[in-house]
Amino acid sequence: MENLDKISPLKKLDKSTLISLEKGKLPPQVLEMEEAVLGAMMIDTKGVDEVIDILVPQAFYKEAHQTIYEAIVSLFQDGAPIDILSVSERLRKMGKLDRVGGDLYLIELTQRISSSAHIEYHSRIILQKFIQRSLIRISSEIIEEAYDEATDVFDLLDKAEARLYDVAQGNTKRSEETAQSLVNQAKAVIESKGKEGVDIGIKTGFTELDNLTSGWQPSDLIIVAARPGMGKTAFVLSMARNIAIQYGKAVAFFSLEMSSVQLITRLISAETGLSSEKLRKGDLEEHEWTQLTNKVSDLEQSKIFIDDTPSLSIFDLRAKARRLKSKHDISIIIIDYLQLMTAGGNNKGGGNREQEISTISRNLKALAKELNIPVIALSQLSRAVETRGPSKRPLLSDLRESGAIEQDADIVSFIYRPEYYKIDTWDDEEETPTQGQAEFIVAKHRNGGLDNIRLKFIGSQGKFDNLDSTGIDLNELPSRMNDDSSPFPSPFNPPSANEAFGSSMNHFNDDNDVPF
Repeated sequence: MENLDKISPLKKLDKSTLISLEKGKLPPQVLEMEEAVLGAMMIDTKGVDEVIDILVPQAFYKEAHQTIYEAIVSLFQDGAPIDILSVSERLRKMGKLDRVGGDLYLIELTQRISSSAHIEYHSRIILQKFIQRSLIRISSEIIEEAYDEATDVFDLLDKAEARLYDVAQGNTKRSEETAQSLVNQAKAVIESKGKEGVDIGIKTGFTELDNLTSGWQPSDLIIVAARPGMGKTAFVLSMARNIAIQYGKAVAFFSLEMSSVQLITRLISAETGLSSEKLRKGDLEEHEWTQLTNKVSDLEQSKIFIDDTPSLSIFDLRAKARRLKSKHDISIIIIDYLQLMTAGGNNKGGGNREQEISTISRNLKALAKELNIPVIALSQLSRAVETRGPSKRPLLSDLRESGAIEQDADIVSFIYRPEYYKIDTWDDEEETPTQGQAEFIVAKHRNGGLDNIRLKFIGSQGKFDNLDSTGIDLNELPSRMNDDSSPFPSPFNPPSANEAFGSSMNHFNDDNDVPF
C-alpha cells in the first residue's frame, strides 16, 4: 500500500480501488456504458427521464463522468432543456468544464451513440458495478475495524448491517439536499395527500384518531403509555389487526412480555368474538368451533410478523427490522414494551438505567427515520398516577425515564380507563358512564393537534374499537331501542317499530350470528 501511495494519480482513488489494484485487479467498471449513457442523455430528453431515478453521481466510476452527470441533474431539477450546449454552459458556470475535458469531450460523448435506446438497461449495469465497488469498500472498512481491538463488536455489527442495508436500498451515499429539492418533495407529498384514495399515513382503523393524525406518519416514533391493566397490548393488537386485515399492510410486532402464541390467541379472540377465557381453556361448543374455523381465515392470510425474543437489544431489533423491511416490506413496527429492552453493546449488564433508556429511544427514532416507517413503542408509567385523585388521568411527567422518551418521540399518548379505578362516570358535563370505554390521550404531537379520544373496550376479547358518536355501545342498541328511555325519537309508532326490530334480531340470533 505504501508504494501505491507514492504514485500521485492513485492518491485520489478511494480505498476499494487501491485494494483492487494492490491485488492486481481493476475495480468493477463499465466506462463504455458510462459514456453511452451520458451521450444519450444529451441527445434525447427521454433518456434523462429513464435514468434520473436510477443513478446517483457516485455511480459513475470516472470522476469527469460524475461531474457531467451532476450538471445534467442540476439542469433537470431547474426544468431547463438538456443538450450539449446547456450542459456545457452549466459546467462552465460550475467552473468545471475544463476539468471534464472541455467541449471537445462532450462532443465525443454524443458522437458515440445515435439514440437513447437501451439506456435504462445500460444504466442498471452501471449501478451494479457501483454496488460491487461499494461492497468492496464496505468490506475493507469492516475488516480494518474488526482488527482494531478497541472496536466494540456489537457497534461494528450494527454498523456493518446498516451499511449493507443502505447498499441494498440503493442509498449507499446520502448527501445534503437543496431547499428546491426538498420543496419539490414536500409539494409531491401534499399533492398526493389531496388525491382521493391516496393515504400517506398508516391508518389505525380508529376513525377519530386517524382524523387527528392523518394516520401514523413515516419516520415518526409514537409512544403509547399506560399503567398495567389499562390495555396497552390490547390496543396495539387491535390496531395491528386493523392495519394488516383492513388495510392490507405488513406489520412487525416485537413482544418482549408475551409469547407469540399468547398474542395470536388474543387476536383470534378479537377476530372471532369468542372470549379469551374460553379459548385458553379450549371450552368451546360445536357451533363455536365452526365460528372459530370460519372467522380466522383473514387473520391467517394477514401479514403480521411476531417476534417474541425476550430481553431484545436495540441492536438485534434494528437488524431484525431491516431484514423484515427488505423481505416483507413492513409498513410499521410495534414494540411491547420499551422498558423490557436492553441497549446491548457496552451498556449490557451495567450503566445508568435512564441513560440506557435514552439510548434505546434515540435508536428507535433513528430506526424509524432509516426505514422511513412509523415505530410504535409501548411504555410503562410511574406509580404517581395511582396516588393522584380524584382523576387518574396520566400526564407527560408520569412517563418512566420521561426526559429521553418525551424528547425523542414525535407523538406521546396514554390509555386511560376510569372503570379500572371504579370511577363510574366521565368527568364531563353529561357524566356519561365509563363502562366499556377507554380514553386515548394524545398528550404530545410534534406535527399536529392534541385530543382525548374515547374508544370502546371489550375486556372479554381484549379488544378496542370505535365508539359510536353518541357515546353508546352499538352492541347495546337492541336493548336500548326496546327501552322507553331510548334517546332515538321516531316518527313511527314506537311499539310496532320495536317489535319489527326485535323480530329481525331474533332472526340473527337463530343463526348464531351477530348483527353488529
